[in-house]
Amino acid sequence: MIADSELPPSSIPIFTTLAALRKWRNAAFAEGKSVGFVPTMGALHKGHLSLVHHSLVQNDLTVVSIFVNPTQFAPHEDLSSYPRTLPQDLDALSTLRGPSKRTPSAIFLPSVDVMYPSSAKDGAQLQTGAFVEVKGIGEVMEGRSRPAFFRGVATVVTKLFNAVQPSHAYFGQKDIQQALLLRRMVADLLLAYPTEQTLHVIPTTRSSVPGDCELALSSRNAYLTPEERVYAPTLYSALQAAERAWNEGRPKAHAVRAAVGVLETEALAANDAGVKMRLDYVEMNDPWTFDIINDAETMNSGEGRAFILSGAMWVGKTRLIDNILLGDSGKILY
Repeated sequence: MIADSELPPSSIPIFTTLAALRKWRNAAFAEGKSVGFVPTMGALHKGHLSLVHHSLVQNDLTVVSIFVNPTQFAPHEDLSSYPRTLPQDLDALSTLRGPSKRTPSAIFLPSVDVMYPSSAKDGAQLQTGAFVEVKGIGEVMEGRSRPAFFRGVATVVTKLFNAVQPSHAYFGQKDIQQALLLRRMVADLLLAYPTEQTLHVIPTTRSSVPGDCELALSSRNAYLTPEERVYAPTLYSALQAAERAWNEGRPKAHAVRAAVGVLETEALAANDAGVKMRLDYVEMNDPWTFDIINDAETMNSGEGRAFILSGAMWVGKTRLIDNILLGDSGKILY
């Protein structure tokens, strides 16, 4: 458990225990106030702050959690090196202002033993105790590349929802499969806080910095070297090429090939510049089942539907993901 004496200074109340958070939440219930919630793993950037701002606009009170969740990292992944920037995170949150000068109301900063009380002794893998799985849709797309990932995400977010009991929760489009899987989870588990309708997906925030303009903001972008950042926006450019082909009425297979072609061309240029870049996948999926779309599907045959066009690639040792929503994105972003 984190001792209060170890915490950086903060103008926002910080709760490190479940008891303190629940006392605060019960007071909000008693006062009839709505509570918005933004779960994060810290290393906050403008994308996170956009989610918090949406909550400030729509709710009386806003809670932000900061917890690097060990159960969503595979043994070979970057748990130990994941960026931890708590003092800077607290400073960034303290400067946010919403309507009527609203600011974040509370920060939930639990330790591993708070979040995993029966399995904290097991270390980073935490393989004992209760876990949540969303069968059938957690093993495709990102789940195929990261088999343990969504089990860990579903588990920790269920715990956080039970702890905070938010009126509304906010997630970014960049992690679209995660957000939609969680919508499915809250519906399947009959959660009251939040519901499927009050779990919001907010459009991706992108960089405006010259050189990596339109790169989806991510905490893992901090791993990129200056040379690698030059090539990091390639994934979004490739997805845009696929989007153009799709909007021209080309079949899905042609659209995917257009994206792959951009990535392969840029990978050659990157390699010549000493930057290793390789494609993980580009695919189109149904946003409800995550089934792969038929290669012959076109914009016209899928009229009135929504689709996820997504991809992942490695730039150096950093894995980047991105996506574009095709069709009626209003069915997803709300």
